[in-house]
Amino acid sequence: MLVMPPGITRAGEGIDNISWNILGQTYVPKQVSEASFSWHAIFPPGTMVPPHIHPTQDEFIYMLEGEFELMLDGKMAFAKPGDLVRMPMGIPHGIFNKSDRTVKCFFWVSPTRRLYDLFWAIHNMAEQTPAEVVALSAKHEVDFLPPPEE
Repeated sequence: MLVMPPGITRAGEGIDNISWNILGQTYVPKQVSEASFSWHAIFPPGTMVPPHIHPTQDEFIYMLEGEFELMLDGKMAFAKPGDLVRMPMGIPHGIFNKSDRTVKCFFWVSPTRRLYDLFWAIHNMAEQTPAEVVALSAKHEVDFLPPPEE
């Protein structure tokens, strides 16, 4: 069981100086325990996380800089600095930076389940192809949805 130790994760730092490349974004894990997992994320312009479902986790995003266009349970929404995005388990969601500005935000999930392991696995892929990321994600309790019909 992962137990969260007391302490402070300093600004600009993460757990063990980890920095992951996930689908063109940078994720820096800030805390991980059995109950929750959090990370700072940087989404360059034009990057995204395609629509998917976490069947075993609630997910949250606190917006620091920039703006996301989100697909939340089939509806489009926008999040800007200071907003909290709530994505309950089992609800389809997608995250898109369609702007010309970098988005900086803070994510967390509860409980952690297999997401921390998934990010390590994606980061360590020789090439992050969509088909391989989708297959790997399904093994880690994240289910990507088929692309919308044209």
